[in-house]
Amino acid sequence: MTFNRNKFVGAFSLALDFLESSFRSNVINHGKRVALVSLRLGEQLRLPPEDMFDLYAGAMLHDNGITHAVYNAIDTAKLLNMEKAESHCIIGERNLQVFPFLKNREGMVLYHHEAYDGSGFFGVSGNDIPLLAHIIRFADMFELLYSAGADRQTVKEKIISGKGRQFSMELCEAFEVFSDNVSFWLSLDNRFIVEELERHTPKYGIELSLEDLLPIAGIFRRLIDEKSPFTGRHSQGIAEKSALMADFYGFDVERKTKLRLAANLHDAGKLAVPNAVLDKPGPLDAAEIELIKPHTFYTRKMLEGISGLEDVTEWASNHHEKLDGTGYPYGFSAERLDFESRLMACIDIYQALTEDRPYRKPLDSRIVSRIMLDMADKGFTDRQITADVLAALP
Repeated sequence: MTFNRNKFVGAFSLALDFLESSFRSNVINHGKRVALVSLRLGEQLRLPPEDMFDLYAGAMLHDNGITHAVYNAIDTAKLLNMEKAESHCIIGERNLQVFPFLKNREGMVLYHHEAYDGSGFFGVSGNDIPLLAHIIRFADMFELLYSAGADRQTVKEKIISGKGRQFSMELCEAFEVFSDNVSFWLSLDNRFIVEELERHTPKYGIELSLEDLLPIAGIFRRLIDEKSPFTGRHSQGIAEKSALMADFYGFDVERKTKLRLAANLHDAGKLAVPNAVLDKPGPLDAAEIELIKPHTFYTRKMLEGISGLEDVTEWASNHHEKLDGTGYPYGFSAERLDFESRLMACIDIYQALTEDRPYRKPLDSRIVSRIMLDMADKGFTDRQITADVLAALP
């Protein structure tokens, strides 16, 4: 299949926006703006198209390691403890080792907080900082100032004041070429950012098989599972059990791979759910349940623009729908839910009942069977698939 890498990167960026919104209220389109500013700088520096294409992806995904920092480095005022930000650079670099960049991009994410004078986390300075990493740092610091509401002149002055210390002379001079244009500032507006980003991004198609997508989906899965210590293996467990059930039913390679992709991605929307809800040491109240319910809608919105993954999007997004139409977020009923959507729902229930939760230990297999069969009897889930899951899974 022809895999549109940019569409997947866009889904990833939306996931990161959801994640960061839990502790930064002004985080809408952070990755997109960092990418657009990075590309404008790259254009001024006359970077080749291959570098521009990978710069786009690196800028959009530069904060992909921040999930670990979310529950380890946020103080009671909900502000990111920047002393711990080094960890998200390391984790982010590691996560993207499996990403299909056009060239080796070692250090692009690892060093995106390095200052030109060597005062960053790792003490790398000058031309030892990879150029794409240095561009992303410039764009990231610009976007933080912009999204905090500073006026144009203040943003420019603060950025340019870092010339020779935070940033190279070359980058500051490149920025000055276009930053006086009214069109540049308008292009950063949430209403126009997607169109502007599309206009400045080089177009490439990358040939990848469905199997090649699995390690990339694994990055998503780690983002989701690392958000909370209580979701630490949920998506991974469902991915493993989906593979077992695919073998149980004799799925061919393509169908099995799509099911595994859906399993890895099914809870991507939970990145938008506050950790106070995910980590609550007790049953959720009605208001908290309402905060949980949108997550499958968000999952669909992240994935639905990726051509070739339409089945995956359906199966990933329908795991809280019920056959009698009482599920969420759409209230789909039996005639709308295909076999794989029904299977994903049953696997999700089984995984949830058999894993640690903040308020209970894993349930005994007899209790799990009783709960799941009762749900099938009430018309919520598929009875035959329920019986198969109980028979096939450990």
